[in-house]
Amino acid sequence: MELSNILEKGSIIACAKVASKRQLLQELAKLAANDIGVPEQKVFDSLMAREQLGSTGLGNGIAIPHGKLDGITSVRAVFARLENAIDFDAVDEQPIDLAIMLLAPTGSGADHLKALAKVARLLRSEKIITLLRETRDIDKLHDILISQPEDVNVA
Repeated sequence: MELSNILEKGSIIACAKVASKRQLLQELAKLAANDIGVPEQKVFDSLMAREQLGSTGLGNGIAIPHGKLDGITSVRAVFARLENAIDFDAVDEQPIDLAIMLLAPTGSGADHLKALAKVARLLRSEKIITLLRETRDIDKLHDILISQPEDVNVA
């Protein structure tokens, strides 16, 4: 599973101005709803249901909120680089400033897990994280996100 197959440039927020976890999830749901043709509230409810099981804040300023939905046929991603870090109940208790949301069709266990693994691997790279935090350009953010960590050069 490659991020280039599930993340469109139009699904990137370069400078999200949100003040809370709830507000971030609402913004991600709004952008995803436009992309996948599912009501925004349905997307938001899926994300909130998953968050109630435990925070998807991984630590190091990164969150991977995710959920499963009826009515979609493939995994989709939305990325947000936040203007200011927010509390996300992350495992390290630190605020987050990078979030990549994944939505998968209900019953898509393997694809959903492959996408989560791919994103987690990508965001383990300090090079990638640094580049994502340094740019506000949607094209550059997209290029960084769909790259392989070993292919990225820190300028």
